[in-house]
Amino acid sequence: MTAGPPIQDLHFADAPSVTTPIPGPNSEALLARQREVDSSAVAYPRSVPIALEEARGATIRDVDGNVFLDFFAGIGVLNVGHSNPYVLDAVHEQTEKIVHTIDFPTEARLEFIERLNDIAPDGLKDHNKIVFGGPSGSDAIEGSIKLAKHNTGRTAMMAFEGSYHGATAGALSLTGGRSYTEGYDPMLPDVTHMPYPYPLRERGNADAENARAVCPAADCCGDLSCGRALERVQVAVEDPYAGQEKPAAIWVEPIQGEGGVVVPPAGFLQGLRDIADDNDVMLIFDEIQSGFGRTGEWWAAEWHGVTPDAMTMAKGIGGAGLPIGAMMYHEEYDTWGPGGHIGTFRGNVPAMRGGVAAIDYIESHDLLAHAGELGDYIRGRLREAGNDHLAEVRGRGLFIGAEFLDGEGEPSKAAKGMVEDIQTYCYERGVLVWTAGRHGNVLRLLPSLVMTHEQAEAGLDVVVEAIEAQVD
Repeated sequence: MTAGPPIQDLHFADAPSVTTPIPGPNSEALLARQREVDSSAVAYPRSVPIALEEARGATIRDVDGNVFLDFFAGIGVLNVGHSNPYVLDAVHEQTEKIVHTIDFPTEARLEFIERLNDIAPDGLKDHNKIVFGGPSGSDAIEGSIKLAKHNTGRTAMMAFEGSYHGATAGALSLTGGRSYTEGYDPMLPDVTHMPYPYPLRERGNADAENARAVCPAADCCGDLSCGRALERVQVAVEDPYAGQEKPAAIWVEPIQGEGGVVVPPAGFLQGLRDIADDNDVMLIFDEIQSGFGRTGEWWAAEWHGVTPDAMTMAKGIGGAGLPIGAMMYHEEYDTWGPGGHIGTFRGNVPAMRGGVAAIDYIESHDLLAHAGELGDYIRGRLREAGNDHLAEVRGRGLFIGAEFLDGEGEPSKAAKGMVEDIQTYCYERGVLVWTAGRHGNVLRLLPSLVMTHEQAEAGLDVVVEAIEAQVD
């Protein structure tokens, strides 16, 4: 039996529909009130000045009655849409029984662990353990740091330029962006950041012959940015004169999110796997933004057939936007004792019920295939946009980035301004998009897996119009 209603029935019918200036008068009032009482750390309303009232599927209604198509889904959290009734029914049933259980066993907890095993990558399926800590992805990363140090006895850590792993102390230390860490030094010691392969930045120089000359991989994929990155990692890990200790683990996003939806070349993750195996270093994938079906596979790493020793999860796994962070790791690393990793909210059973229901809904409605097909359509529409500053459209499934460069081919302030103007043009017309990239010059689309083709078509009409409006 099909789980829940079809995706066509989940949304407000009239999106996009904008009947007031943006922000409207009611939004203006709430935004002003927020500025008076809320923290200066509030960020999103500065870029998209609206106040929200209600949401369904891939649509959001603001307090002025304007209805938006949502191409952001709470930073990739709402993979099965806002207020999915099938998921909410499961959550509500659970909240009427028990909500907070720490780590006492419940049917909800054990079923969620079993269902996560069902969708685990090859190599981890039936050979994993799952640990819950705090409610966020940052907490999951903190758990992975502890796991790696505990199992290897080493303290050094390796991550990548362009990375984002969270905002807590350890996760922030692994994060590559200076804007996130500025003013909060010192970070954890012994963290090094290696280049993440970025083919667009190797313009005109990415030939297979040069790649093979530097790439340490046994089966080089022929991309120069990949070969150079792997060479740097290998030297840092293996060279006794590299000036750094061998790391406990390598943390990597299979697709960089905040860094600009950067998809690594075909050989990169396998190259990291080989270096890690050769040197007794753990390999940990951050699937917090890229996982749980977003790319058209359950996990982005499956596109490359590479299994990590551990992977962190959050965002979409709570089903209805409920906060929960988790880490899946190979059973051989299950060496900590009772209390080895803790967190008061590691027993958020409504979120666990939501996660089970979300898996049911995705499978029942074949949303992995839908995400792949819809993502291909969206990227195709973006590539057809008439703007010479649009340098590249990339991504997997519904994890999509479009990078803009200035007239000199650089990711300058002018390129960033262009993306900000596109964002403004879109939300004023009822389409919510976001930005990313090291220089803020990447348009990022993360729609729910339940967005329909008709909604995507209507939204892309606006987005493409916005891109073409930026032509010099």
